[in-house]
Amino acid sequence: MKCPVCGEDCVSEAQELIATVPSVFSPCSDCSSRILDKNLPPPVEGYREPCRCGKRFIDEVYAHLYAILVNEGIFSGEEPLKDVGTPLVHPGFAMKSPPYLPENSLVLLSRVAEKKVADRMVQDVPEIKAVVKFGTFTPGVVDPDLAVPPQSYELLAGCDIRANIFSSRAGPVVLYQQQSKIHIEFPRWSNPKIEAVEFHVSAVNPEWFVDAFCGIGKLGLIGARMGIPHVVMNDAWYAAAFWAAYNTQVNREFFRVDNVKILGDYRKMEEMPVIRKPRLIAETEGEQEIRVYQGDFRELHTILPPVPVLAALDIFEKRIPEAAEKALEEWRKHVNGEAFIP
Repeated sequence: MKCPVCGEDCVSEAQELIATVPSVFSPCSDCSSRILDKNLPPPVEGYREPCRCGKRFIDEVYAHLYAILVNEGIFSGEEPLKDVGTPLVHPGFAMKSPPYLPENSLVLLSRVAEKKVADRMVQDVPEIKAVVKFGTFTPGVVDPDLAVPPQSYELLAGCDIRANIFSSRAGPVVLYQQQSKIHIEFPRWSNPKIEAVEFHVSAVNPEWFVDAFCGIGKLGLIGARMGIPHVVMNDAWYAAAFWAAYNTQVNREFFRVDNVKILGDYRKMEEMPVIRKPRLIAETEGEQEIRVYQGDFRELHTILPPVPVLAALDIFEKRIPEAAEKALEEWRKHVNGEAFIP
């Protein structure tokens, strides 16, 4: 599949990517590993090269990145290894042990890298897929009232498209995202949000399920995997809505659909990154209806039928009781059925 960011074939369909999971980060019989202390600088002897199989233990990759930062004058050599940045592997899934990384399998989130050194990291370190400059904020929309301007991290070099594989009772879903535009979430062995959706769907057995703050589509696509006939996903942030649409296409083989029509263009959507009136971004054709919108959740009632729906409102401020109750109250003013905050 064509990547919307770099235009290359760096996106796989769901089953193809899932099939790589058993071995993608496993070592061969010749692979070696040194577990380095992340609170200290790496050993003076430097880093080891990749194995003949093309993989390298993640600590060695970090030692290589550290050497570049020292060579470029960004590090003095006294900084701890962990200051290189935050690693996000591609694909991400719950793992029992640290990975041995193949080529183009790591997006590095860095606070210290600049454009020049990021270009060198992508060129010289085969495991690096992209380098992203990140800060203390969360990218995208974090305010349900849309009063706080959205922000993004900066892609310094490479292509920062990566995927996570989330498990559910109905089976896995593959979720791609552009890491500089979307908040960090990594699969764990259990996921309370997915479990909340599974519980409510099993209890209600709905005809309609709405993921009103869908992000890149995790809860909505889990609902679709569970066989709900009508699924609506929505997010005010353009990147979230687009990737929810794209991920519907990536996972389409799991649904009772004949086709997925993506109506939104990623670059054009960026021109209006946040909108209020719901705009259709994608829809399916077939027995199962899945639709993706970009817009304010408070306006979704204008495109929903007057029937009971089950709705998940996955707001960022869910730990603040007042914010959670306000969102539920706004929703229940216009929409029949049951709503919950996962």
